[in-house]
Amino acid sequence: MFGRNREAPTAQEVVDSASPPQETPRQQGKGVPTPKRSVQEAARRRPLVPNDRKAAKEKSRAAMREDRLRTRQALDTDEERYLPLRDKGPHRRYVRQFVDARINVGEFLMIAALVFVVLSFFQSLAVQSAVLMAFWFLIVVVIVDCILLRRKLKRKLTEKFGGPAQGDLWYAVTRALQLRRLRLPKPQVRRGQYPS
Repeated sequence: MFGRNREAPTAQEVVDSASPPQETPRQQGKGVPTPKRSVQEAARRRPLVPNDRKAAKEKSRAAMREDRLRTRQALDTDEERYLPLRDKGPHRRYVRQFVDARINVGEFLMIAALVFVVLSFFQSLAVQSAVLMAFWFLIVVVIVDCILLRRKLKRKLTEKFGGPAQGDLWYAVTRALQLRRLRLPKPQVRRGQYPS
């Protein structure tokens, strides 16, 4: 009574016997009996690994290449549909435009750090201490600039959207610390052209 039926047909035999001939169109709707579960499962069975692995691998690579190309174009043109998830949405677009319209002190931090590294090679103690003091002064100015950016942007986002979304202010700070030419998505506004 219980146990495995040793004369049970294999999945392929069930599919072969249950599939209708190719000439007759499949009937749908009422009047057609519901197929058994085993027949439906057998019809849905597909191999886990395709027969031609090389072609499947090439197809997968082509799809990934096309996806990366679309994302790269979206980062250049600021097209919302193909942007990465961290850059999508009206909040993030507003933040990008606000940061790009502003002159941020943090943009010049990397250039100044490179200059300070070159100047620190001088053996003079006076030059090295002046370089170190100037570098710390620049870091303090960048921190103050980022705090002011956060406060002003928070007020603007509250006026426009009812408040900043999670991560918007940190997104603005990290964008403000990047060189304008290297920012992705690329800036779409000129300096001083603040969003409304």
